[in-house]
Amino acid sequence: MGGLTEQPPLAEQNESNWRAIVIGVVLVIAVVGVIAVLLRTPPKVASVPHPYAANLKLSDLKMSAAENFVGASVTYLDGTITNSGDKTIGGATIHVAFKDSLGQVAQAEDVPLHVLQTGGPYLDAVDLRTSPLTPGQSKPFRLTFEHVSDDWNHEYPEMQVMEVAVK
Repeated sequence: MGGLTEQPPLAEQNESNWRAIVIGVVLVIAVVGVIAVLLRTPPKVASVPHPYAANLKLSDLKMSAAENFVGASVTYLDGTITNSGDKTIGGATIHVAFKDSLGQVAQAEDVPLHVLQTGGPYLDAVDLRTSPLTPGQSKPFRLTFEHVSDDWNHEYPEMQVMEVAVK
């Protein structure tokens, strides 16, 4: 009676089950490997400050906060930048690191430096390309932060001049 009701031998069933499991595991490992390679980010290169950054001094720091028109808090860091070098500065980026209560970095940002100019009754923060910093000159500056981490310890952040556009 060789019909449709005959089952293949048990050894054949076990072998086909193992084959399916091995093929499935190999496919899963291959897919995970491909995803890992595609999502891998290149290692971050530690950025080094521009050589002229040593000639730029930040002083007279003051922090303040205000509410913007949508009700969010904006944090300002004002101070004075002095160019003690012999070149004119047409732009700079400051690396700012806010720390938490454990002294660990809670938030780090690279922010363009804007100098303050009087434009009518108010101070206006303008880019250094518009108002360059000549050798020996000091100007008030402002850094603006739309959001600062809730973990911030409310002390002055660490600041370092990183990028400098020398004219």
